[in-house]
Amino acid sequence: MTENGAISITSTRTLDVAGVPFHADLSGALFWEEQRLLVVSDLHLEKGSSFAARGVLLPPYDTLATLSRLAAVVARHDPRVVVALGDSFHDRTAHERLSADDRDALASLQNGRDWIWISGNHDPMLPRDLGGTVADEVAIGPIAFRHEPTGAHGEIAGHLHPKARVSARGRSMERRCFASDGMRVVMPAFGAYAGGLSIRDAAFAKIFPKNGFVAHLLGDRRVHAIAASRCS
Repeated sequence: MTENGAISITSTRTLDVAGVPFHADLSGALFWEEQRLLVVSDLHLEKGSSFAARGVLLPPYDTLATLSRLAAVVARHDPRVVVALGDSFHDRTAHERLSADDRDALASLQNGRDWIWISGNHDPMLPRDLGGTVADEVAIGPIAFRHEPTGAHGEIAGHLHPKARVSARGRSMERRCFASDGMRVVMPAFGAYAGGLSIRDAAFAKIFPKNGFVAHLLGDRRVHAIAASRCS
């Protein structure tokens, strides 16, 4: 990953947004250390059961896997605040299909911390009995947290599920990534069954003009920062 336009390979995983340093976690979460704030996006809980209801059978373990990964990153950073950037649930009734164990796991994650659910296009009417606070968007200092990106400065958003493909030393790999130009960032989907959209899609050109951004790929042991123009 040192060829073909690599900007850096870092084990510290610092990602600046409008002058604010965040730690880019290999899980696909961002951590704002000064605020002790953790951000995740697009959990898509109960996607498996949603597909099963339409006759597409997937192993029904995506919610368990996603919440287990979320528990690990919460334990790693011990945030005071958690912001879930929308599409936390795959459809409007997904929360009703949560098992008792999954509800208990979610309640345990929320215990002792502020939890903010941002409404998404998959879950626009989040119920009030899940714990935490429901909001359309939240602003803290120069940073605005919302589901769908607008391209505004200081914005952290999700929705697009960015992924990128890179080639080096005769090998090619495709990974989820943070897409950022230092002024705004689009976060990768955190959910176990969430898919991805190539950063070469026209949707990203509306947010980052002229490919002037970086794909921070989630590697096996570190985050790799690769110029978007070098990704396919």
